[in-house]
Amino acid sequence: MPKTTPEQNKSLVLRGFDTLFNQRDYDAAEAFWSPQYIQHSAHIEPGREGLFNLIKSLPSTLRYEPGLIVAEGDYVIVHGRFSGFGGDVNWIAADILRIEDGILVEHWDVIQDEATEEQSKSKAPMFGETF
Repeated sequence: MPKTTPEQNKSLVLRGFDTLFNQRDYDAAEAFWSPQYIQHSAHIEPGREGLFNLIKSLPSTLRYEPGLIVAEGDYVIVHGRFSGFGGDVNWIAADILRIEDGILVEHWDVIQDEATEEQSKSKAPMFGETF
């Protein structure tokens, strides 16, 4: 298969995240995640099934909002917000994905609780333009 461009890889990640996290279409999501998917997150069990099982266990109110997205070569980093998953606060995450042959094959993340305006020493929102 021909090598993908960074723009194609960014589109792949955004479509895959929307399909899994927002639409919860697990059959369609299989086309985005490799059966040999490597998971480095401390919050998710190994492989594609670990990720899918986690999403299946969360409330249907789960939502993912993408923000800044950058790509270089086979890597994409997307800064986003997870909400409605049953936690006390939203999560702001930087997800790092490796793409191979047009499919997501590896994942790392950095996650932190979203601060309110009152909690923020910078008084700038962690995600988006406003609190």
